[in-house]
Amino acid sequence: MPTHDSGSVRSKLIIMAVSTTFVALLAAAIAMLLYDLRTFQQSGVDDLTTQADIIAAVTAPALAFSDAKAAAENLAVLRVRPQIVAAAVYTAAGTRFASYLQQQSQELRFPVQPGPPGSRIEYGELVVVRTIVDHGELLGSVYLRTRYDLVGRVLSYAAILGVVMLAALVIAALVASRLQKGITGPLLAVTNVAREVMAQRDFTLRVPASEKGEIGVLVSAFNDMLAEIGRRSHALQEANLTLEHEGQVRHRAEQALLTADRRKDEFLATLAHELRNPLAPIRTGLDILRLRSGDAVATERATDIMERQLRQMVRLVDDLLDVSRINTGKFAIKMGRVELKAVINDALEVVRSYIELHGHELVIDLPDRPVFLNGDATRLAQVLSNLLNNAAKYTNRGGRVSLGARVDDKTLVLTVTDTGIGIAPDMIANVFEMFVQVDSTLERTNAGLGVGLSLARRLVELHHGTIVATSAGIGRGTEFTVRLPIVVEPELPTKAMPAAFISAETYRILLADDNVDFVNSIGALLSAMGHSVVITHNGPDALTAAARFCPDFAFLDIGLPQMSGYDLARGIRKLSNGPMTLLVAVTGWGQEKDRQLAFEAGFDHHMVKPVRFEQIEEILSNRAIEKKATRL
Repeated sequence: MPTHDSGSVRSKLIIMAVSTTFVALLAAAIAMLLYDLRTFQQSGVDDLTTQADIIAAVTAPALAFSDAKAAAENLAVLRVRPQIVAAAVYTAAGTRFASYLQQQSQELRFPVQPGPPGSRIEYGELVVVRTIVDHGELLGSVYLRTRYDLVGRVLSYAAILGVVMLAALVIAALVASRLQKGITGPLLAVTNVAREVMAQRDFTLRVPASEKGEIGVLVSAFNDMLAEIGRRSHALQEANLTLEHEGQVRHRAEQALLTADRRKDEFLATLAHELRNPLAPIRTGLDILRLRSGDAVATERATDIMERQLRQMVRLVDDLLDVSRINTGKFAIKMGRVELKAVINDALEVVRSYIELHGHELVIDLPDRPVFLNGDATRLAQVLSNLLNNAAKYTNRGGRVSLGARVDDKTLVLTVTDTGIGIAPDMIANVFEMFVQVDSTLERTNAGLGVGLSLARRLVELHHGTIVATSAGIGRGTEFTVRLPIVVEPELPTKAMPAAFISAETYRILLADDNVDFVNSIGALLSAMGHSVVITHNGPDALTAAARFCPDFAFLDIGLPQMSGYDLARGIRKLSNGPMTLLVAVTGWGQEKDRQLAFEAGFDHHMVKPVRFEQIEEILSNRAIEKKATRL
């Protein structure tokens, strides 16, 4: 791409910033000019009014005694005020009694009548008329006329404002030139290299890695993808040369090369498009921050827009990096015991806002009992979030996205179904291939890199599972089915756990133990999880708290002061809410007879110290199962 195009982008950003500054300064200058003119006029009126009042006061006796000479002498004092060009004293009948001109040779322009009291502009001059009153009797009027150089005032003030505006525009241009380089430079560099690669087919081109943070990660991922595509393109070209004279084999190789080359071109074009899409709202957000920096609501909205678009770019980069790591054998998963609900909650936390943004209905149908897997919770959540994100993206606004799960023998079956655009039958087999786009038209409103589904399949396969896609055809939605082996199972009672206990809940919890450090630390952890916690250190206080607090759970030490844990449990069971409280004995006595004594006293569980917090969490999350198992 020619360098002047990049310069044009920078110039437009600078012009935009300078233009904005100019408009703001111009509006401020006009406001200040109008204010100054009004102040200038008012000060002139006030000054002339004061002078007229003085003349009226000293001329009142002359009018009273019809002494025109004295009145003229009083007016002659005005020659010390060269800006006053004419003055006159009129009688109460409206006849001119005495007058004064700054230059005797100038033409007389006194009105026949002085006019109403007040101020006015006549022939570019300021006129003030004030009445002469002596002891409540109207004797006449004073007429003063002064120069009013409005044009000169405007020109001088405009010259000052012009110099200030010019200096401000120069500073704005310098600041905008400095700031825009750090914002748009790296992204424009990525776009320019992508276009050059498409035009020249030169995969040795790279974007200079000069930035840190998310943009630096984006540049690095883009360069890695170019290197990978270059290696694949080179391998395909060598294969084409090798099979050049081998008939049908050569033909198949040529078809594969054309397909890969087409997908490569589509990927580069789509990548350039996907990188430019977040750039537009980010640039708009910067405009909002610059134009409305004092508006807290606008600033927050612009920040949210920029943050959301940045998250989209980071998600794109993360998927590219994961695919690259898998291809190079550097990808590792951390296997461990995973609960299905936790995985689904993590996935929903990532995609829920995106689904709500598109106005879709989200339907979730999960098993009534907890399901445990042996896998990497983060990567399993990534599989579900990619499938849900894909379903939301290719479903028209106001559609429905469903997530279902069921257990089939030793296999967990997860389904993600949508009412979206569907998949053509000839595309089903290729939908999980890298860079494949189901909707390749230019009119598509939701594009992607064709990476998410391929990454989801590879992650599922790393968990020894399978993933398939089915669709009834174009416009009839799509269903993705994931099958994963269940290798870890909890002890299950004869009756399934109610569905209401699958979602996270908060409880009222009573803790009673004379070990202050132990009980306070457990209470702090439970409070951090959102539970309501009451802590006591002896039996009577615990019984009083149970009657008032009505706890859902009570974790009680057996060796409490003043009342044993056994007596405390019996006392709680006698309360009106006692039968509903799940009692857990927390003690250092762990013999079988101790367990039996605890159950006979009314405890539902018996835990031996030291107690791990995971044990408490398990009791909270499986309350219905544990209570049923203990009663049996």
